[in-house]
Amino acid sequence: MQRSSTQFLTLLAAAASCGGLLHAATVGFSGFTPGNLVLSRSVYAGTASTITIGQQLPPVCGAMASCPGMASNNGAFPAVGSANNVWNNDLVDGSFGITSPIFLDQLTTGGTLVNTLAIPATSLTTSFSSKSELALNLSTDGTVITFMGYSAPVNTLDVSNSNTPGVIDPTNPVGSAFYRIVGQVDAGGNLLTTDSNAYSGNNGRAAILANGFYYTVGNDNNGAGTPANIIDSTGAEILTPFAAPGTPVMIGNFSITQVINPATGMPYAADKPGKDDNFRGLTIFNNTLYVTKGSGGNGINTVYQVGNAGSLPTLANASTAPITILPGFPVTLAKASTAQNPFGLFFATANTLYVADEGDGTAADAATSPNAGLQKWVLSNGVWTRVYVLRNGLNLGQPYSVSNYPTSLNPSTDGLRNITGRVNADGTATIWAITSTVSANGDQGADPNELVEITDVIANTNPAAAAQEQFTIVRSAGYGEVLRGIAFTPGTSAQPAPAAYPVTSSGFAYSRAGKTYSATLTIANNTNSPVSGPISVALAGLPQGASVVNATSTVSGMPAVQIVASGTALNPGQSASTKVLLSDPSNAAIQLTATVVFQ
Repeated sequence: MQRSSTQFLTLLAAAASCGGLLHAATVGFSGFTPGNLVLSRSVYAGTASTITIGQQLPPVCGAMASCPGMASNNGAFPAVGSANNVWNNDLVDGSFGITSPIFLDQLTTGGTLVNTLAIPATSLTTSFSSKSELALNLSTDGTVITFMGYSAPVNTLDVSNSNTPGVIDPTNPVGSAFYRIVGQVDAGGNLLTTDSNAYSGNNGRAAILANGFYYTVGNDNNGAGTPANIIDSTGAEILTPFAAPGTPVMIGNFSITQVINPATGMPYAADKPGKDDNFRGLTIFNNTLYVTKGSGGNGINTVYQVGNAGSLPTLANASTAPITILPGFPVTLAKASTAQNPFGLFFATANTLYVADEGDGTAADAATSPNAGLQKWVLSNGVWTRVYVLRNGLNLGQPYSVSNYPTSLNPSTDGLRNITGRVNADGTATIWAITSTVSANGDQGADPNELVEITDVIANTNPAAAAQEQFTIVRSAGYGEVLRGIAFTPGTSAQPAPAAYPVTSSGFAYSRAGKTYSATLTIANNTNSPVSGPISVALAGLPQGASVVNATSTVSGMPAVQIVASGTALNPGQSASTKVLLSDPSNAAIQLTATVVFQ
């Protein structure tokens, strides 16, 4: 703990000396508790007056761009009984968006709200309808969470497609310029921010702190050309915390010309420079950086390794870092009808990778997509294979209602976006995921969505067995609200988990008449699945001469007592108890080791 404190103090000193901004925790925020979850969300803050019907969109036009759009709707959020829908302005302005405040909710893993950290809007904001933003990532040392936003006030228009101050594209229809910002929050809720010139013309989507650097992903280029300063500020980037904003440092530069077209046996022809690196999901596992591409008409929607295995890129080697598609993952072009849409990543083991797929955004495809949901990939002999897709309980393509929201805009779940996970003691993994949506809304990114969870047996590769697993809803967005990222709280050690079937003892007593000890043994089911008896507890460590008087069986030479009878179910959250009688003629100290046995 002293080491963590020392590192944090050093971090603050670095921020002060390098020009980084430290923002004290919100008054009244009691801090994060290790083992809980953090959910990022945003709430729409605009009103009818935020936009005037007929005003020019974008409000500031690029010097060499054409901006003929006129607002068709005012700034009011869609409401029952009103024909106005602010998001229909997306139909006349392809760059349309409105900034909104950021909130970080602390939840128990079961979804109970603990507290909320409101991020000061004077520090950074998000673009409300930009569905790929506000991913949360716990640093590799577990001390802070990070996310990305903008240096723009609430209710500013078209920020998510604006330039950055240091990388201007005159052909960008959005002529305004705002820094992209990495936000870093510690266990006490203290916020540190770092400005960046990366992702000019589009958005920064995710950031993670590792080895003293931020690793970020995003997209750029909203203009007509491909100037070098634009195409070099996209994809995977490396950023020094608290450094003044300068020239973005891009990690590698992937091109589809590196990949063989399966149909022709020849490399793919080049497409628009920079767009092959339109990344959005990222994770670090075993000191290796992984990213996903799952949107846009250029490049290949798949999972990538950035840099060499076991070695994160540095400022010195970032430009030459290789970017490669993981063996076995799709190499189909993004514009193909069969393309997938990967987003968040979670490694349960070095050989088991869960990949969120958000669906293709087409309502007619949502219910029948073979790819949308939580994909499970297994590594064998150096090649990854998709073994099944978890989707039960997501109700893909089925509209759901939201209080006070127009029925005509009711969204349907289309797939999953950002995810986090935990490996449990019973050999399962629990994954929490943010849903994607489809609807009749002018911008589906503004739809109220959900946080869901599912538990999967890590070793299982049988789709039929996995079909019994079910997603459950942990949290639903309310009216005028969107959910974006999910991560464990600062201070959480890697993949915390309670024992699956803990055994406790109580009521220990001694009978002088019988010269026996008695106690109550209790077993609990802390998993998400029922288990059936017979279940016994075997007892090891008895002193010489002692015995279990009421043993019902012997397991590997150990006396055992049955707790759950044959055919009886022990459901999730339930417990069962039985008495155990011990004979100890010598009155030796008794220290037992209990082992749960499924017979």
